Amino acid sequence: MKFNWGTGIALFFSVFVLSLVYQVYRSTQYDNSLVSDEYYADDLRYQEHYDKLANAQALAEDLKIRNMQQKAELEIHFPEGFEQLGGEVIFFSPAFESRDFRLPVKPGADGVQYIPTEELPKGNWKIKVDWTGDGKPFYKEQSVRI
Repeated sequence: MKFNWGTGIALFFSVFVLSLVYQVYRSTQYDNSLVSDEYYADDLRYQEHYDKLANAQALAEDLKIRNMQQKAELEIHFPEGFEQLGGEVIFFSPAFESRDFRLPVKPGADGVQYIPTEELPKGNWKIKVDWTGDGKPFYKEQSVRI
């Protein structure tokens, strides 16, 4: 078989097309899911989120999130002076969406909520506390390594 210009061009374009087909196939195998399925609605609610952050910064005493590794629990210290506390604590795993979960805000008489962490998978977690005190909304988030 004689190798000439026509054969070289045909071989080049064949390899080029096969490599494009392979890249398209590989791109369909990649999980390109978003962090939030309702990202547009979340964007529209951003002003509410900003107001919660401003309310939290205006507090005299800040909400404290402590990782007590020796006790295998997470302590959330709510500021004093609130009679009614509500909301939720969101555990966000940056690595796996399936690990995310929510708990209601239920502090004890001392204003501290204790959350056991021995059953949680080890790794980085983002703790988001979206809470209300006497009807006023607040928000705080903190990264924790469990």
